[in-house]
Amino acid sequence: MENIERIPTHVAIIMDGNGRWAKSLGKERYEGHIEGVDSVRECIKAARRNGVKYLTLYAFSTENWGRPVEEVNALMELFCKSVMAETDQLVEQGVRVVMIGRRDRFSDKVRSHLEKIESATAAGEHLTLVLAFDYSSREEITTAVKSLANRVASGEIAVEDICEQSISQSLYTADIPDPDFIIRTSGECRLSNFLLWQASYAEMYFPTTMWPEFKQEEFDKALEVYASRERRYGKL
Repeated sequence: MENIERIPTHVAIIMDGNGRWAKSLGKERYEGHIEGVDSVRECIKAARRNGVKYLTLYAFSTENWGRPVEEVNALMELFCKSVMAETDQLVEQGVRVVMIGRRDRFSDKVRSHLEKIESATAAGEHLTLVLAFDYSSREEITTAVKSLANRVASGEIAVEDICEQSISQSLYTADIPDPDFIIRTSGECRLSNFLLWQASYAEMYFPTTMWPEFKQEEFDKALEVYASRERRYGKL
């Protein structure tokens, strides 16, 4: 990238289109998810190469539990296999993995793999990979509100102390900067319950490319789009 000063600190991606990509090629939906793992790998490399510091991927939404049991089970198994296959390479690349969302609904096996990859990559300093896993932005905000309400009830803080900063610090992303740039692949133009609070001033980009086809070249193109934008934050 020539315009290096315009590289976003935090890129967040809604990885959409695995199933439709597979269907268009006469494949099973699961095969789309498998190919999507390669896109994850490619985008991690592109983010690191371009100097992006945080990359958040919408890996599994709370609503995804409503998919057929067979597909959910296949996704969980694919996640576990990917952890085993990718952890060493992520450590070598200096990528730190953290997870946002609920953990209590996952099997012991999945939770164990989450803990393993977070622990093994904890020292990574080049890129923080944030996995939004069993994630719902509305639930995240609701949980934050309950936490603040409990602190008021206990006398720890006063109602007047509640502000934008205290709400942000009560979210899953308390230690993560808000996204500068949100990408949703497949051409769909909505956030689908993803980072609703954090996305307030993010630039957004909706390429028609399906996620299994979103490789390093597409990531670079997206950064060029971001570099061409002027962020005003409501000002002139």
